Amino acid sequence: MDSRFRGNDGLDSRFRGNDEPMITRRQFIKAGVIGGAALAAAGLFYSRGLKEAPVAAVSPGLTFENRPVIAAIVPAILAGALPESGEARKKAIAQTVDGVGIAIAGLSASAQKELEELFTLLSIAPMRMLLAGVWPRWEEASPAQIAAFLQGWRGSRLELLRSAYAALHDLVLGAWYGTPDNWEAIGYPGPPEML
Repeated sequence: MDSRFRGNDGLDSRFRGNDEPMITRRQFIKAGVIGGAALAAAGLFYSRGLKEAPVAAVSPGLTFENRPVIAAIVPAILAGALPESGEARKKAIAQTVDGVGIAIAGLSASAQKELEELFTLLSIAPMRMLLAGVWPRWEEASPAQIAAFLQGWRGSRLELLRSAYAALHDLVLGAWYGTPDNWEAIGYPGPPEML
């Protein structure tokens, strides 16, 4: 057989079905150790944040640290629907963040746990950079960085990132359009009255 088709394993690459090199056991273990360390660090920051968070600042389903993540994502997902600027815009974003917290509080315990893990990872700078490509804190990230992160997850080859995008998207839209103040803009008269 022609040597230009043979890989390191001696098999013909045309029949392996994938030209990408397989992950080695060493790489797999290394990734596991790094991931475990990142999750341990995230757990430490998360538990510390719960002790420091003022109770009134946390809506149901959201921790104090999660609010900036959602507040940064809301304008990107609701581009064109939010008020242009000023106090009305700030109020609409805060109201939507509160609505996301209420929506999360209504989810199953397992779904809440998965979202909390996602928010925790997105709150830690190195993990935020690795997963979302956003290095500055969420409050300092530009709208273009947030939009690029969301589009990257939306079109990702990884099902996990596409699912995370869908969850964030649906939570924000549900919180926005679940607020009666926003129904008039879409022509929704509200739920039918019971006689």
